[in-house]
Amino acid sequence: MLTKLYRLEHSTYVCQYHIVWIPRYRGKVLADVYIKQELKRIFKFICKWKGFTTVAWHIGDDHIHLYLIIPPKYSVSYSIQVLKSKSANWLKKKTKRFPQGNLWARGYFVSTIGINEHVVINYIKNQDHKRVDIENMKLF
Repeated sequence: MLTKLYRLEHSTYVCQYHIVWIPRYRGKVLADVYIKQELKRIFKFICKWKGFTTVAWHIGDDHIHLYLIIPPKYSVSYSIQVLKSKSANWLKKKTKRFPQGNLWARGYFVSTIGINEHVVINYIKNQDHKRVDIENMKLF
């Protein structure tokens, strides 16, 4: 059930989005605890700066899930552009662990969230529990 409406000067809104994106080469480049902490700090800063509300997030070893409420004055593509570009630049400057070039892959997944908001929150929170260890998986 919807719990909160957000307001700007001339509008009332609830624009909820589930956003997922991956690193450029889909390796487990985000597995380090320090990198995850830095990304969370960076996302908190960007969200506060732009007025996004973070409902849930998960920073996996090879992908990122964000459940954001984005004000209608920003398009979804602009919001993702800011999140990806600023986080990549700041993370590269802070850690010096990534090579030159793009950190994030070009695309992303975005879905609007309506009635099933609790399903999406549980899905994001349970990402670590659904991890499959490919190296130990028996195929036959």
